[in-house]
Amino acid sequence: MKKKIEIKILNPLIGSTIPLPSYATKGSAGIDLRACIKESEIIKPKETTIIKSGLAININDPSIMAVITPRSGLGIKHGIVLGNLIGICDSDYQGEITIGLWNRGDIPFTVNQGDRICQMVFVPVIPVEFETVKEFSVKTERDTGGLGHTGIT
Repeated sequence: MKKKIEIKILNPLIGSTIPLPSYATKGSAGIDLRACIKESEIIKPKETTIIKSGLAININDPSIMAVITPRSGLGIKHGIVLGNLIGICDSDYQGEITIGLWNRGDIPFTVNQGDRICQMVFVPVIPVEFETVKEFSVKTERDTGGLGHTGIT
């Protein structure tokens, strides 16, 4: 069963010249968000810019959040990732979704109107409550083994 999420169109380009957010394939986990801009924007190497999506969502369910993720093709082929690497839309945020794009590559990158620039994935949220302890109730095999503790192969 699909969960209904309200979407508010904030820019008339959405739904007319720019398609509504959608899944690219039946098996896609993420919904593509598009650049809602009037004119192309160039992101210079090592710079970050904010691109508007032209829409807002109302999740209205504290057991769900939206995660904004980079598109793998943009990151691998062009060095374009999210400025904060991943974004979170809390269930009570109702403002416009904006996307910080960072050009970590060595050449300028042009974002055009309607380009698919990131993905939005809805995931469950598990609220927690911390309990302060002197020792953990269960000791794992890994215990305190940190970065690289299992080697490189």
